[in-house]
Amino acid sequence: MPATSFAPLTVGFDLDMTLLDTRPGIRATYLALSAETGAHIDVDLVVTRLGPPLLDEIRNWFPEDEVERVATRYRELYRAHAFAPTVPLPGAHAAIEAVRSHGGRVAVITGKYEPNARLHLEHAGLHADALVGDLWAETKGEALREHGASVYVGDHLGDIRGARHADAVAVGVATGPYDADELRAAGADVVLADLTEFPAWLAVHLAG
Repeated sequence: MPATSFAPLTVGFDLDMTLLDTRPGIRATYLALSAETGAHIDVDLVVTRLGPPLLDEIRNWFPEDEVERVATRYRELYRAHAFAPTVPLPGAHAAIEAVRSHGGRVAVITGKYEPNARLHLEHAGLHADALVGDLWAETKGEALREHGASVYVGDHLGDIRGARHADAVAVGVATGPYDADELRAAGADVVLADLTEFPAWLAVHLAG
């Protein structure tokens, strides 16, 4: 009888407010950007709506002809201000280890500028087998397909859209701007309070 071939398990994770609480670092970076440019930026509002592309947020505070330049400067300032205040969310390390304990691979698929996302992971002591940045919603789904991810974990409605675009199991975590009911209504297949619940869910999912 020929051997049966199984695709290796790959689980995708979002970064901001899924693996890491980046709000303090993002807040500090926008404060620095505001001080440098003189532009008013409501930093407390900004950190309540993380997820969509950086350019979308910058457009709320700067004229269109300045958006690209300001975004570049934001990414530069980010390196000086964002890493030290950022901490892993509860269960982040255990969630990644749970994937590995089942022989799986971890792919971090994020909207964040990829070089800064890589530095975040290094600072937090989180290792990903693959990292793709600068993606949002359906484009995240394309990366999930490319890496063969069968599960995608995220806190944003855009993450659910990405998972569904890739025909992956959409796991919502209520650690970002949306509560459990909103994540379910958007199409999440399962909703967890946070990543501390992920290892047990993954074990059941794989057994089933």
